[in-house]
Amino acid sequence: MRSRTRKGTRRSAPTAITLTALLGLTATACGDNGSGIAGGEGGKGTITFWDNNTAVRRDIWLEIIRDFENEYPDIKVQYVGVPAENAQSKYDTAIQGGGLPDVGCVGAAMLAGIAAQDALEPLQDRLAESPLEGELSESMLKSTASAGGTSQLFMVPTSANNGVMYYRTDLFKAADLDAPTTWNKFYEAADRLTSQDKNRFGYTIRGGVGSIAPALDAMYGQSGIESFWNADETKTTVNDPRNVAALEKYMALYKKVTPAADLNNNFTQMVAQWDSGQIGMLSHNLGSYQDHVKALGTGKFRGLPNPKAAGGKRVQVSNPIDGLSIFKTSTKKKAAWKFIEYASSHKASSKFNESAGLIPANNAAAKDAWIEKSEPTRLAAEALNSPTTTIVQLPYYLPDWNTISKADNEPAFQKVMLGKASAKNFLDDLADQLNTAQADWKQRNG
Repeated sequence: MRSRTRKGTRRSAPTAITLTALLGLTATACGDNGSGIAGGEGGKGTITFWDNNTAVRRDIWLEIIRDFENEYPDIKVQYVGVPAENAQSKYDTAIQGGGLPDVGCVGAAMLAGIAAQDALEPLQDRLAESPLEGELSESMLKSTASAGGTSQLFMVPTSANNGVMYYRTDLFKAADLDAPTTWNKFYEAADRLTSQDKNRFGYTIRGGVGSIAPALDAMYGQSGIESFWNADETKTTVNDPRNVAALEKYMALYKKVTPAADLNNNFTQMVAQWDSGQIGMLSHNLGSYQDHVKALGTGKFRGLPNPKAAGGKRVQVSNPIDGLSIFKTSTKKKAAWKFIEYASSHKASSKFNESAGLIPANNAAAKDAWIEKSEPTRLAAEALNSPTTTIVQLPYYLPDWNTISKADNEPAFQKVMLGKASAKNFLDDLADQLNTAQADWKQRNG
């Protein structure tokens, strides 16, 4: 497992920041800390917290907030839930127009873009003086610092995710199929489990919001290419002919062994469809494990790390680390930091990550008994640390990464699904954008 550490001066704002489609911002309810100015160090009062994945995290965050307020009665937390697909644009709009929270879930994929706008408070000094020092995963801290694009730590990691191939054990058993541990077995199962006249499908593919990352995972997993960039890190490998061939094969699954509705399905729609229908396999991540348990129980499905290529090697793209950041405009940074400390502590970290099915950043929480009981989480942690696994590090440090890998290319991805554009042209266009962003980043950072 390799990580890339980036150091450099502060970047300018991203070249493309969405200012349209305003989201009806919730006003920040910050109490007066007596300073009368933005950027204060107030240690009590009301702080505003933005959750960037409210559809699946709301209840557990509200529980942690209640626990925190019981322990720190001088601090109240106003929860604001933001749908995952709107988080980037809501942060960008608030940076430009005001109304940022005191503390918020950011995530590595959008970290560089927000940090480049000088919106985040560096946290390395606070961490060094905190009881959390030495209690958090060093590898997650390094990856988080790298994702921010400078030597600064702009986010305290809370969780790591990993790609998972969920499959219906009952359907596989009935069809006498092996578990989809290799890409060959995956394609065989997708075909044999499909019976369109009975509305049964072997697989569900993500074609709506968030479609690019799982497609990259499938590409690199099949091609075996081990780096996102060439040797001198000037050209991406995303449009390597081996990746083109892998994407062509993957996209050919649409409507052949998948539902037609997949074209517009985001992750919540895709997960709900898999949980309620007769679909054999689903590529998602650890975050949906509890949804499957609630819908199916533990006896009808399993969640395995992504399939291996021929020869037994597993290649997968990096999943963004989730975490918490403090915004520079906060007038209550001490109170905000207290909340981060609490949310990152052993007890709260374990509670949050068990609910979410994620890998805790807190080292003690990562050793708790529930990890062993949650097979997908345990297997994901083992895969991430296995010598037979290669992680292709996605360039989260690029300020434009989140825009390029989402809004700018998701409609083009749908055209490939519909057969209106070729996989090669799609990946060539994506490569051009990435190479330009990389050159711009290198020029600014040396």
